[in-house]
Amino acid sequence: MTSDTQPDAYPDYASACAELARGGVVAYPTEAVFGLGCDPANPAAVERVLALKGRAPAKGLILIAAERAQLAPWLGPFDAAVEARLTHTWPGPVTWLLPAAPDCPPHVRGEHDTVAARVTAHPVAAALCRHWGGALISTSANRAGGEPARSAGEVEALFGTEVDFIVGGATGGAARPTPIRDARTGATIRA
Repeated sequence: MTSDTQPDAYPDYASACAELARGGVVAYPTEAVFGLGCDPANPAAVERVLALKGRAPAKGLILIAAERAQLAPWLGPFDAAVEARLTHTWPGPVTWLLPAAPDCPPHVRGEHDTVAARVTAHPVAAALCRHWGGALISTSANRAGGEPARSAGEVEALFGTEVDFIVGGATGGAARPTPIRDARTGATIRA
């Protein structure tokens, strides 16, 4: 496994993106924990992420992006009230459940008619999305029911060579993963 685990090193986005393009799974720091990510347009890569975590496909996964335009292919239309909620919280540490595009595949949305999405303000996660040129699957780096990794070293200890690349850097310092809210109602799904 190639990794870039020095916290003060310039992250190697080119190598991470090369792994993503090959269908690989990468780990990277987010607001609170390290995330596991892959190309959401690659069903086999998404299956690898689900298998690593032991996560049921029906639950769906989160998409992160550096800007809203990167999420557009995955989202359906929404109204002004939803737009206002997004404008007040993005970029930032809030994940919203948004209407899925009609052709958004089940390997991203699970059994839902929504997609969990976030425009991240975390500098490394956002830069990875910019270098990749689109949204990425993002789910906490842990086995189902286990504590999520909060450092590159913890990712390596949990997954070893099952993860193709680790982008080094520090998490954003939040104590808990980002809250998840329903954009249609404003209701909190995960505090």
